[in-house]
Amino acid sequence: MSYDDAMEALSNDALKLIKNNQIIGLGSGRAATLLVKSLGKLIKLKDYNIKGIPTSLQIKLVAEKAGIQLIESDQVSHIDIVFDGADQIDAQNYVIKGGGGALLRENILFSLAKKVVVMADKTKFVKNFTRTVPIEIHPLARNSVINSIKKLGGESKIRSLDRGYPFFTENGNIILDCNFGTIKNPKILTQKIKQTTGVLESGIFIRKPDMIYKAKTNGKFEII
Repeated sequence: MSYDDAMEALSNDALKLIKNNQIIGLGSGRAATLLVKSLGKLIKLKDYNIKGIPTSLQIKLVAEKAGIQLIESDQVSHIDIVFDGADQIDAQNYVIKGGGGALLRENILFSLAKKVVVMADKTKFVKNFTRTVPIEIHPLARNSVINSIKKLGGESKIRSLDRGYPFFTENGNIILDCNFGTIKNPKILTQKIKQTTGVLESGIFIRKPDMIYKAKTNGKFEII
């Protein structure tokens, strides 16, 4: 079952939200990647003065190829709109992110944004979170954080590459993928996680999206 047509349709629809002279946060995911490519065309067509802030090297390369002028988040006091994907979205519209390892940068952009737009296919929508929660931590805090997560009812696994080497984020940190089972109160859990010394960011984002695009089959989508 493919959502490609719906992803393309909703990413093109999301372009309507963009105005000239805006600062745009460029997130990850299929729809966000499609939007970045379309945004490059829109900028050339309408001669827009748009600046983009990428959340990862991967999306930075896509944006550069599309001809989008890029800046860093520490150069601005706000971002007009952030477009991003999600690994899971619960019934309260909280999101889990970090499957690609860019959760710290993504959450920084969320905190700076006037508007957050999340785009995902319908398989990512659940009543309660059931997937593992990515947590970005300082490498020296590995054991202490694992013990703290255990006290919160979670089982941690260090994210690794194919040959067993630890996965390092673009910030030089490591990721713990933590299984908490079914998560019914994500806000309280992520607050407790972030109070742990050595934790840089939790994959459960407290800032909820202002708009959610839900891709369906047959090229259709829904706006929540």
